[in-house]
Parts: sequence; structure tokens; C-alpha cells
Amino acid sequence: MAKQTESQLVVDLRGRSIETLDDFWDAVAEPCGLPEWFGRNTDAWRDTIQTRGISEVVDSHDVLVVHVDKKGIFAERNREARALRGAFAGRQSRLVVHEEP
Repeated sequence: MAKQTESQLVVDLRGRSIETLDDFWDAVAEPCGLPEWFGRNTDAWRDTIQTRGISEVVDSHDVLVVHVDKKGIFAERNREARALRGAFAGRQSRLVVHEEP
């Protein structure tokens, strides 16, 4: 039996300054094909990556993988970053936070 390979959309934001959620939305908007009317909040993001139907780019892949550095909003235990990380729960998306070298 052939093994099906899942298609991944990989968005690598390492090296990019992400100090706020707005910085994150700015960084993922183009590579994820977010429409202009995208809500720019964690509920809208959760709908985009889990429920689907908002971005044709995200929908055309089985899994979204976003790589970020462990700095800015991802360096601390801040409320916004925690909510954003929670949106990545599930099989269809992963947030990979890399330690700085």
C-alpha cells in the first residue's frame, strides 16, 4: 500500500522581528494568502488554519508549519502569544519556536 505524503505549507519567519501580534499578521499575510478582510485576531487565525475556507493558499495544503525565533512575543509567556500558540493546536498546523543560536 502506498503511503500518502501530506503537503505542507512552510512559513519561515526566523530572523524577522515579531514584537506584536500585528507584526505576526503582517508576516503571515502574504505567504498564507490572507484576504484583506482577514480579522487579524487569534479567533480569525484559528478559523483560517483549523476550520479552513478563508485562504485558498492554506486550504491547498494539508498542514501549515510556521517557524519563529524564541524572541519578541515568543520569548515570554505573554497572553497574546499564548492565545496564538493555542490556535495552532491540531493536526493541520504547527508552530515551531526555535531557540536563538
